[in-house]
Amino acid sequence: MFTLVILLFGVVVLAVLKNKISPPHPSARLKITQIIFSLGALTLVLGMISQPKIVYQGALTGLNLWWNIVFPSLLPFFIVSEILLSLGIVHFMGVLLEPVMRPLFNVPGTGSFVLAVGYTSGYPIGAMITAKLRSQRLCTRLEAERLMAFTNNSSPLFMLVAVSVGMFNNPQLGPVIAIAHYAANLTLGFLLRFYGRGDPEIVNLPPTRESTLKRAFAEMFAVYQKDRHSLGKILSDAVRSAVQNLLNIGGFIILFAVLIQLLTAAGFIQFLAQKLSFVLTPFGFSDAILPALASGLIEMTIGTKLASEAAAPLQQQVLTVSMILAWSGLSIHAQAASMIAETDIRMLPFILTRIAHAVLAAIYTYVLFNLLSPVARALAAPELNALWAAFSLWPGLPLSLIIFSLATLILLLAAVIFHLSAGFRLIFFRIR
Repeated sequence: MFTLVILLFGVVVLAVLKNKISPPHPSARLKITQIIFSLGALTLVLGMISQPKIVYQGALTGLNLWWNIVFPSLLPFFIVSEILLSLGIVHFMGVLLEPVMRPLFNVPGTGSFVLAVGYTSGYPIGAMITAKLRSQRLCTRLEAERLMAFTNNSSPLFMLVAVSVGMFNNPQLGPVIAIAHYAANLTLGFLLRFYGRGDPEIVNLPPTRESTLKRAFAEMFAVYQKDRHSLGKILSDAVRSAVQNLLNIGGFIILFAVLIQLLTAAGFIQFLAQKLSFVLTPFGFSDAILPALASGLIEMTIGTKLASEAAAPLQQQVLTVSMILAWSGLSIHAQAASMIAETDIRMLPFILTRIAHAVLAAIYTYVLFNLLSPVARALAAPELNALWAAFSLWPGLPLSLIIFSLATLILLLAAVIFHLSAGFRLIFFRIR
């Protein structure tokens, strides 16, 4: 089994080197890709036949992960996002928040919805909604690639509860991991505004004296009048599309759970960990943490679980988890690729920014681990928790809903401030 894996890896390397040295004709490149995928599928089938028990355990692990965590946490967001798109509310936010999103991230105002949902619901809903916007021509291809690059995040529920509490049994680590994760991706968003500045698809609309709020409502009503579906039809289509996308995600999770079990049994994960040691050992990483990082390159959840159990210092465990969550694993990459398969959005910018996200997240985590750990311990004090419960209007309010509401409110307040300042400038120039 290990020989087959190494053989497959050698074929992939040779194919890549051949393309780099002498790029083949497009038809030849297609044939090479088909051969590589055929060898990969054949290797996977042989591994499944030779190790049926491992395959069953991997499939069961992936199924439990999908059914108990992914399906219930993402289904409501998927349904609601479909409904908001059909009702034109996303278009409303696009017109209203265009003056905020364009200078900050060089994306249309409709990207504000992707930003708010992507930072609250987790992978891969950012890619799904971005593909929807692109298919409806609400953004250009370069804008869609920017959106995919910095709006795909790990779920706050996963970081603050599943990782910090469930895996580390240490709630104080949640804010450190989450803040570093989001701050690194927002940093990428600011930097990516310079990517593809000369976008040929951008259409600059002529200036108008019409109220922005009036135009936003007009756009929302126009979208709803265009389809003229009943609310029952909109709801049924939203549920059907959401379940279909989640079934697709479940298939990827189960497939990659089986794959990582086979690669572990074949010794490939240990082999990859040894190669990673050449890069990470000079930075002080323990050898005990490297198998978790190698597993996280393929599947995020399994990698974070192994990192929390590794016999390594706590700081190295947290750094490894941050890098794994930022990279997100090949399983998430495959899910994102399936979401944009019917569009012209390219995956290469997404993959490159995931690498940059992992590096930035590790740097931010290293800084925040030493700065915020005392603050987190203070915030986790029983006295402050009791004070929060006493003044909270709804103590059981879901954390994801709170974060989503705060993100949307901040964007709306920024839009209001921008419009008010523009109005004051206009009055000032008229007086002069």
